Amino acid sequence: MRYAEAIQFLYGLQMFGASFGLEPTRRLAALAGNPQEKLRFIHVAGTNGKGSTCAMLESIYRAAGLRVGLFTSPHLVSFRERIQINRQLIPESEVVRLIEELRTANQKNEATLFEFATVMALKYFAEQKCDLVIWETGLGGRLDATNIVTPLASVITNIAFDHQQWLGDTLEKIAAEKAGIIKPGVPVVTTTTAPEALAVIGNIARWNNAPLTKAAPPSPLLAAGTAALPLLGEHQKTNAALALATVEVLQRHIPVSADNIREGFAKVNWPGRLQLIQHSAGRKILLDGAHNPAGAETLRATLEKDFAGTRPALIFGALADKDWPDICRLLAPLTLKVFAVSVASERTADPVAVAKVFRAASPQSVVASFQNLPAALNACREEPFLVITGSLYLIGEALEQLGCSPAEGGERGLNDWRGPQRHK
Repeated sequence: MRYAEAIQFLYGLQMFGASFGLEPTRRLAALAGNPQEKLRFIHVAGTNGKGSTCAMLESIYRAAGLRVGLFTSPHLVSFRERIQINRQLIPESEVVRLIEELRTANQKNEATLFEFATVMALKYFAEQKCDLVIWETGLGGRLDATNIVTPLASVITNIAFDHQQWLGDTLEKIAAEKAGIIKPGVPVVTTTTAPEALAVIGNIARWNNAPLTKAAPPSPLLAAGTAALPLLGEHQKTNAALALATVEVLQRHIPVSADNIREGFAKVNWPGRLQLIQHSAGRKILLDGAHNPAGAETLRATLEKDFAGTRPALIFGALADKDWPDICRLLAPLTLKVFAVSVASERTADPVAVAKVFRAASPQSVVASFQNLPAALNACREEPFLVITGSLYLIGEALEQLGCSPAEGGERGLNDWRGPQRHK
């Protein structure tokens, strides 16, 4: 099997859609020798900020000299981004080997793409003898495939509205799904502030006799100016406070020095989330996967604070199953030029419909729609400040189009999953 054939095998797993329920993942993991039993985890759930928090934790523990596995989703360009050790992407040869070893075991199991990738990651991290794995949920938590592990700590970033069709239509219901990663006696750390969501998390923690730590910015090191954080946005201070609180909770398990923490914060990298690209002649492009209203609020706050007095041009594309009209209305006041585009997905929102919402929200703006990102980039090539936002699928394509990441033969399409099919 060649790497291209391995990727095609993964595409074939998309026919099963996505699922809620742990049994297929448990069965496949058992056939792989239960590699999760040989590893230590920090399990991270939440609505927004999961990836940034995971990146900070990974960077801190790597600075402390640990061999750190990182499992995140979705990927921006390459499937290999999902499985990393010390921020090195899993090699193509290892993707091929793991698929060859696991696909026979999966023949009667019908694991979905995410379930299969979860076990691939577990097997790889165990074989590579990772000291610690930073382990991000895919969707929700309680019935997410990643929830077959027992971590050292359960981390919940925040609770906001997203994926309501699967997680529930109230913050309480969404919080219950996210808090499903809480395990008996395992400490919980959160920066959730919504009272109704925090009450649910607190109740589930108490039922599980799991000590709960509520973290809030500013973290002491950042507040004192003794540590620098290169990621844009005030919200990253909240994520940093969460990462630091988690490190402190786990000090007796994994000691980390203040110098390690400073180095980890200073070197953290998380592409596609408020990522600023400086082009020639002073042109700036800001990439941000603001794919729900809470994310759009964060983007808006960052533009108002860090880019005050500017009115960037905006390229926006979203998936139809997201709350894109609200996102459009939140972002419309920030710009006088909007370029609505299709996302490279069957689930894309119609750019004509998107443009219509932008026009209604900001009648003074120039609004145009395009069927693809290259056409929109060409139309705004002279804009001194451009923001590209909406779906993370769009951000991945933008990284390719702008030459910031090599093309990977269409692997972005592996993110295009259908809604959950199984419920257990």
